[in-house]
Amino acid sequence: MGKISQTNDPMGAAIKDFYEKGVAARLRVMSTDFDEDELPVETLFRTIHEMPMLEQQALSLCRGRVLDVGAGAGCHSLALQEKGLEVTAIDISPFSVDVMNRRGVRMAHQVDLFDEGFVGCYDTVLMLMNGSGIIGRLERMPLFFRRMKQLLVPDGCILMDSTDLRYIFEDEEGVLDIDLNAGYYGELDFQMQYKRIKGAPFDWLYVDFSTLAYHAEQNGFHAEMVAEGEHYDYLARLIPQQ
Repeated sequence: MGKISQTNDPMGAAIKDFYEKGVAARLRVMSTDFDEDELPVETLFRTIHEMPMLEQQALSLCRGRVLDVGAGAGCHSLALQEKGLEVTAIDISPFSVDVMNRRGVRMAHQVDLFDEGFVGCYDTVLMLMNGSGIIGRLERMPLFFRRMKQLLVPDGCILMDSTDLRYIFEDEEGVLDIDLNAGYYGELDFQMQYKRIKGAPFDWLYVDFSTLAYHAEQNGFHAEMVAEGEHYDYLARLIPQQ
């Protein structure tokens, strides 16, 4: 997806407005797969006590040096800093990174996770709010796990949440009603718009745990289910195989 500019940053513009004014207009989320939706901007500023159980559990498992990927307004980074952890927050959005710096995130950078010019050595890579989305498509799994090997210490881990979208495609008997020739059902495309700022279309991946575990195994990682949420969502821990 790459870094984006201020003129092409709808989510960041919404985050900036909410931070500066305490209110934001509609952040529209469009897809060729679903009806138009809206992302409530205030949820990007929630405290740890307002976060879903899976996110709270993920934060409790973070240790050492943490890389917060797709950090948005920095709510997870701030919660981890309050616990005394060293956190680096990255996001492709320039407005989001500016807001994170102004909110007190000590290390916030406009960085694309897949930019190999970005280097570091982390004990925990944190990917929340459907963290698997950043991977984009299943065919990018080898690239993703290669980057994780470059960024993690040998005994480090990835904490990632996602959702199995099969519930959307199940019939009344629980049988998947999908076109097997259309690709994996969790591969979606999205586009965001805030006021007159329209972002570029981007791929986004929702992945069921079995598929995630298979690709992890194929790329030198072991996946374990940490917890399941109330609606097909889950938190996974991914550890490099020794």
